[in-house]
Amino acid sequence: MSILFSPLTIRSVTVRNRLWVSPMCMYSAVDGVVQEWHHTHLAQFASGGAGLVVAEATAVVQEGRISPHDAGLWNDEQRDAWTPIVAALHARGAAAGIQLAHAGRKASTWWPWAEQRGTVPAADGGWRTTAPSAVAFEGFETPVALDAAGIDAVVEGFASAARRAIDAGFDVLEIHGAHGYLLHQFLSPLSNLRDDEYGGSLENRARLLLRVVDAVRAAAGDDVPLFVRISATDHADGGFTPNEAAIVGEWATTHGADLIDVSSGGLVAHQQISVFPGYQVPLADTVRQGGRIPVTAVGLITAAEQAEQVLADGAADAIFAGREWLRDPHFALRAAHELGAEVAWPPQYDRARWR
Repeated sequence: MSILFSPLTIRSVTVRNRLWVSPMCMYSAVDGVVQEWHHTHLAQFASGGAGLVVAEATAVVQEGRISPHDAGLWNDEQRDAWTPIVAALHARGAAAGIQLAHAGRKASTWWPWAEQRGTVPAADGGWRTTAPSAVAFEGFETPVALDAAGIDAVVEGFASAARRAIDAGFDVLEIHGAHGYLLHQFLSPLSNLRDDEYGGSLENRARLLLRVVDAVRAAAGDDVPLFVRISATDHADGGFTPNEAAIVGEWATTHGADLIDVSSGGLVAHQQISVFPGYQVPLADTVRQGGRIPVTAVGLITAAEQAEQVLADGAADAIFAGREWLRDPHFALRAAHELGAEVAWPPQYDRARWR
């Protein structure tokens, strides 16, 4: 029996399989409001058999957007735009998740297909960014170091966005603490030079992340699964390490997180990453701590047997994939056939089922 196509229950939610869609930014929102593009983009993965579809990094405050075209959840208009998308995922049998994010010093940047690079100037809709310390990401403008009131506002932003996400019908919430964005910036000594209770020791550097976990858990209640995405290494000397990631993952679960979504990198431009199929799976295995901490694995997982083997080896509890879903929105239906697993097809597609 395929592990990949066995269900997984987390709190009150049972996900039909363990092949999930990673949050992938579309840079296609208008004033933080998702559009028809997002509806079609996300619903196709549910039709294609995904167990869980996690919507893209969604800013919890306006200044937390990566680009001016990012999705948001800082007002009710944005919440209401998400509601029919969530309903479309549910109608197709998938669980619906959303990633709550603040970009910190990597905010106010041009979207990938813009002609320009770096920080968007105010004249073009950009804004001043914030971070744990006044240390810029290479090629970006220098951010303002958050003071105590600013940190409190970030925590409240995550809590308010979590409440809106639940009201929109999302089943799963994920806190974005990876890829060089604000919470990751606090975790790493390369970007966090503070000398107060939020800097220095690992306990201090993790303080904001854990405050956010507490706040989101309180806002979401006891029934909603809560994930935390982390970058388990900065791929740079003197940065956040896999051993530290394992410790932070354990702390996060004691504060109410249910699963750690293990990725890596994104903090500094000088990172050195060796990329190959499944290159981040060993990081997930480290954070999982022999099964004590539920985790997901990511990183060029593109084939059914590869995904199945990661789970069989005990390196992860579920698989997140990104680019393979973009190449093949019916990745799960294909993977199930290749593994000999029986899964439900949309009746509209049944004539195409391999016999």
